[in-house]
Amino acid sequence: MAGPRALFLLGFLVPALLLPEAAKILTVSSLGGSHYLLFDRVSQILQDHGHNVTMLHYGGNILIPEKKEKTYQAISWRLSEDHEKEIKKCFDFFVTEALHGREAHENFVKLMEQLGTRCSHLLRRSDIMHFLKNENFDLVFVEAFDFCSFLLAEKLGKPFVSLLPTPFGSADFGLPSPLSYVPVFQSLLTDRMDFWGRVKNFLMFFDFSMKNWQIYSTFDNTIKEHFPEGSRPVLSHLQKKAELWFVNSDFAFEFARPLLPNTVYVGGLMAKPVKPLPPEFEHFIAKFGDSGFVLVALGSMLDTFQSQEALREMNSAFAHLPQGVIWKCKPSLWPKDIQLVANVKIMDWLPQNDLLAHPRIRLFVTHGGLNSIMEAIQHGVPMVGIPVLSDQHENVVRIEVKNLGVSLQLKQLKAEMLALKMKQVIEDKRYKSAAVAASIIRRSHPLTPAQRLVGWTDHILQTGGAAHLKPYALQQPWHEQYLLDVFLFLLLVTLVAVWLCGKLLGMAARWLCGARKLKEA
Repeated sequence: MAGPRALFLLGFLVPALLLPEAAKILTVSSLGGSHYLLFDRVSQILQDHGHNVTMLHYGGNILIPEKKEKTYQAISWRLSEDHEKEIKKCFDFFVTEALHGREAHENFVKLMEQLGTRCSHLLRRSDIMHFLKNENFDLVFVEAFDFCSFLLAEKLGKPFVSLLPTPFGSADFGLPSPLSYVPVFQSLLTDRMDFWGRVKNFLMFFDFSMKNWQIYSTFDNTIKEHFPEGSRPVLSHLQKKAELWFVNSDFAFEFARPLLPNTVYVGGLMAKPVKPLPPEFEHFIAKFGDSGFVLVALGSMLDTFQSQEALREMNSAFAHLPQGVIWKCKPSLWPKDIQLVANVKIMDWLPQNDLLAHPRIRLFVTHGGLNSIMEAIQHGVPMVGIPVLSDQHENVVRIEVKNLGVSLQLKQLKAEMLALKMKQVIEDKRYKSAAVAASIIRRSHPLTPAQRLVGWTDHILQTGGAAHLKPYALQQPWHEQYLLDVFLFLLLVTLVAVWLCGKLLGMAARWLCGARKLKEA
C-alpha cells in the first residue's frame, strides 16, 4: 500500500500531468463599450492562466476606451474613412432615436446591415486572413451579437466557443425554453406569469423568431460573397455549433431556467480585487460623513451622447440628496448654462469596482448594463436602473423583481421622480437586504467566474471539443425536436381508427336492421 509521501506526490503530480499545454487562442471583438471591456477581460484572464492569446478587434469603434497595458497580443483593423463615416452615421441615428424612446427594430436592422458590410471588408483583408490562418489557433472566442466573429471562425475552420454578454434569452442557441415560465427576450415578463402573461409570452415567441430571422438575413450577402455555394453556413446553425456558451450572468440575478451541459454562467468576470480609492475620492466622500455617497454611471452610450435636458434633470435631482454624488460624466461636454450642484463630483473616469466596494456607498444609479449590475451584486449595492437600449430594459425588470432596486424610464427622467426613486431605495432597507442576499449567493459559488472560464476552456482543449456536452437535439429539425411528426402520426392513426370503427359500427347497424326486417317478415 502506498505511504503518505507517495499519496502526497501522486496528488501533486496527477493535476500537473492533466494541465494542458499553452493553447493558442484567438478572441474576436468587433463591438465597443462593455462588449469590448468584457472581451478584454476574458483575453487577459486566459493569458494570465498560461495560454497565448491574440485579440482581433475593430479599432474604428468610438466606444472603445483608451488603451491600457495588457499582456496579450492585440491586432486592430479599420475600414476606409468613408465607410467608417457611414457606419458612424447609422450608429449615431440608432442611438439618438433610442435615447428619445424610439428604439425601432427597423433602425437596428439597418445598423446590422452596416455591420454585415463591415464584415465583408474584414474577410476580404488578405493580410489579416493570411496571418490568422498561419497562426493555426487551437480555439476561437466569439461573441453572440458579433455575427462576423462566427463567420471568421468558420472561415478559419477552427472550433469556437461563444460568449453571451447579456442575460439568457437574448440569443437562441438551443436552450430548452418552456414558455410557461421562461420569458421571451423583450417581453419584459418575469418567470411568474399569469394566464395573460403566458398568452403574451407565447405570441412574443413568434415575434422574437421573426425578428431574429430578419437580423440573420442582414449577413446573407456576406455569406454568399465569402463562402462557396453548397458549403455556406447558416448563422442560426453556427450558434448551435459552438463548443461552449459562456453566459455573462448569474442566478443571483437571473431567473432559474433549464440549461444544457455546454452552457456555463460566468457573471462577475469584471469584478477585480478591490484597491484603495485615490485620495481625491476619499476626501470627497469624507465630506458627507455617515450619509455616504451615491455612484452614478450610465454607460458609454450616455457618456457619448449626453442630453442637456437629461443632465439638467439629474443635476437638479441630486440637489435633493443629503449624500454626495460621484457621477461618471464628461466635464468637457458639461453645458455652461447648468451650474453643477455642490454635492456632485463629475469625472471622466471612475474606479467603479472600488467605489462599489466602499463601505459608505448607499446607492448605484446605473443604465442597467450587465457588467455594472454584476459588480453591484458582487458588493451588495442596491440600484436605480435607467435603461437605454435592448437588454437593459430586461435587466431592470430583474432588478425590480429581485428587490435589488427600482427602475425609471429615460422618458420619465424628471428631477422630482428621480429624487423620489433614489430616496426610496436608500431609505427602504429591503433593497439593501436583497442586494446583500444576492451578493452572498454570487460569492458562495465553489469556483470564481474566472476559474469556471479557464477550467471549462481547458476541458474542451484537453478533450478535443465538447461533443459529449451537446445533446443530439441541436442537430434535429424543429419538427422532430418538438415531436410534431409523432403527434401527426398518432393523430392520423387515431383518425383512421375512428373512421374504421365508424365504418364497422355502420355495417353492424345495417346488418342488425336487415336481420330484424327478415325476422318480422
